[in-house]
Amino acid sequence: MYLKRKIDSFFELWHADADRLPILVKGARQIGKTEAIRHFAENHYDSIVEINFVEQPKYKQITVDGYGAQEVVSAISRLNPDFRFPKGKRTLIFFDEVQEFPDIATSLKFFAQDGQYDVICSGSLLGVHYRKIASVAVGFKVDKDMYSLDFEEFLWARGYGDDLVEEILSCMRSRTPLSEATRFALRGLFLDYCTLGGMPYVVRNYIERRSFEGSLASQRRIVRDYGDDIRKYAEGLDKVRILNVFNHIPAQLANETTIKFQISKVAHGARAREYAPCVDWLRDAGVANVCYALRTPKLPLAGNYDESRYRVFMSDTGLLMGMMESEVGEDVRVNRNLGIWKGALYENIVAEALVKSGRPLFYWRRDESKLEMDFFLRRGEELVPLEVKGGNDSTKSLNEMIRSEKYPDIKWGIKMADANIGYADNKLTVPWFCAFLLDRYLGEDSKTADAVAWFDPVQAKSNRRGASDEG
Repeated sequence: MYLKRKIDSFFELWHADADRLPILVKGARQIGKTEAIRHFAENHYDSIVEINFVEQPKYKQITVDGYGAQEVVSAISRLNPDFRFPKGKRTLIFFDEVQEFPDIATSLKFFAQDGQYDVICSGSLLGVHYRKIASVAVGFKVDKDMYSLDFEEFLWARGYGDDLVEEILSCMRSRTPLSEATRFALRGLFLDYCTLGGMPYVVRNYIERRSFEGSLASQRRIVRDYGDDIRKYAEGLDKVRILNVFNHIPAQLANETTIKFQISKVAHGARAREYAPCVDWLRDAGVANVCYALRTPKLPLAGNYDESRYRVFMSDTGLLMGMMESEVGEDVRVNRNLGIWKGALYENIVAEALVKSGRPLFYWRRDESKLEMDFFLRRGEELVPLEVKGGNDSTKSLNEMIRSEKYPDIKWGIKMADANIGYADNKLTVPWFCAFLLDRYLGEDSKTADAVAWFDPVQAKSNRRGASDEG
């Protein structure tokens, strides 16, 4: 059973381009990269050459004679004469698990110049190695980030079509409530999604079995696999430190008094400067999402955040569930007994949805009071605060930020809650399950260079220093 993915349409557009460059698909382990690429390849190519550098380490020899396309193809043919590269037809060469052999990226320039073969590279932890890979193939490849299933893809897996999503988006744009029947159905589906997360293996088993049986065991196995990856691939850093940060994410999210990720709670005597690279490693590996604290709630975002203060979320809420006690899954499905977990779970799912739609994460807290905001979005010249509620409580901080003259970039805000769509007092209220649509609601024109703060905080810091030097 193949689960329809958003990357499918990306591959279709790429295939329609006569001048297509090699693709580098980045993403965490077990999110469905290999499956999606194979599905695309089987429907578009008669000749497919798939090489997995983990399972077939002998292919690390294919660049011995050079990095040119013909040299690499000849080397592949010598190692496996069964591979076919028919003349007059495009062959797809799929290099998988390239984190085991990042040197193959050097050949992408020559494949792009040769033009006889289509090339897709994929692998886990590519974000960790990305700077090295990018430096040897700049201008000769297309980068594509992939994530576990978002809620829209989950709806597709459950058999729902695009008409349902369009109905939700239409109600958001017109600020009119969904019918109670539709909201009730979507709420139940969303709570199921929160319990399962977006890992394809977990979702597929749930659909095929029509039950949650085995889902928690699968989530915990994937969490263990992530820990094994840390032990195997972390370089130049204390692997124990990275594991400590990884294992402390749930506890710190559940602490409602925590306004930032506290390194001091990770290990006795832990210092921020020693552990900051560990957080970066988890973010680059696609395991965690990092939300940076704004110095003050105003634009621009990229020049206005503190890289030393941040919150850390799991990249997939299902894996967060796998790191908690067994009963939490049932509590989420019936929305009860969550206690301190309630706010953490819904904030994590919203953070996940924002990242999957291409949005950087920022939050803010005023030191001298309890005024705080969970997330901020940008639409043109507007700064839009977003407050996530575990139920349908009042939004004191959101109301104050909208009304106060201290924040001129803020004209209105968004409340996400266990509620229907509505608008009052310059505040849009939407149900939790609308999180994946916020980017479309705000409009594509709202995306700016501020996104560099999420993709590469190191580069953002460099840009700020450069601007300061020029000033």
